[in-house]
Amino acid sequence: MTDASAPLHAVEALIFDMDGTMIDSMPSHAQSWQVFARRHNLEFDLDDLMRRTTGRNGAECMRELFQRDIPDAEAWTLIAEKERLYRELFGPIFTEVAGFKTFSGQALARGLKVAVGTAGDQDNIAFVLSHLQLPSSPHAIVGGDEGLPGKPEPAIFLEAAKRMNTGARACIVFEDSPFGIEAAHRAGMRAVAICSTHTPAQLAGPHVVASVRDYNELMNSKFLENLHVATS
Repeated sequence: MTDASAPLHAVEALIFDMDGTMIDSMPSHAQSWQVFARRHNLEFDLDDLMRRTTGRNGAECMRELFQRDIPDAEAWTLIAEKERLYRELFGPIFTEVAGFKTFSGQALARGLKVAVGTAGDQDNIAFVLSHLQLPSSPHAIVGGDEGLPGKPEPAIFLEAAKRMNTGARACIVFEDSPFGIEAAHRAGMRAVAICSTHTPAQLAGPHVVASVRDYNELMNSKFLENLHVATS
């Protein structure tokens, strides 16, 4: 693992998880799991399932839900059904995590690269980006249906850094889940805990440089102003 203790002036890129970090979507994800489970006559503990699956890719989530080794093709078909339900539920109430668009735009204006590193699939990524209407496309987007293991494995974040031609030590990850915070640590990256669904204590770690409810808090604390873009 790369040491994540590089000084903050060495930052080159910000990597954002998507659900619960860019957008306030976790309640709709939870609701879609409930609807999906009823359709399939499954009984489960919702809080326990969310704890075991948030940050994992779709196939991994289905194996956790059904508690059996589901073949890839079947698992991805099932998760596609579940995610359609999620988009139907969240679309009419689509909401960003407060301040995200402004914060990411300010990061770009300061010369930082921006990436999305999510366990969500390409349909969910397209759904989110179409609703957010960001002024500039991210420098890299890595999804959970690209053959990479989900979080807490670091592969998604490492691939995002690779696609930006940026070293792990120069990246800061923004995450809302314990698995995502752990994945950043394993990747050798620093992290900002977005406490939209978990407490700061649940998202703590030696690599976590800030814990906030939303991006307005980060902007009010002059977070970006205290970062200096690394020079080549």
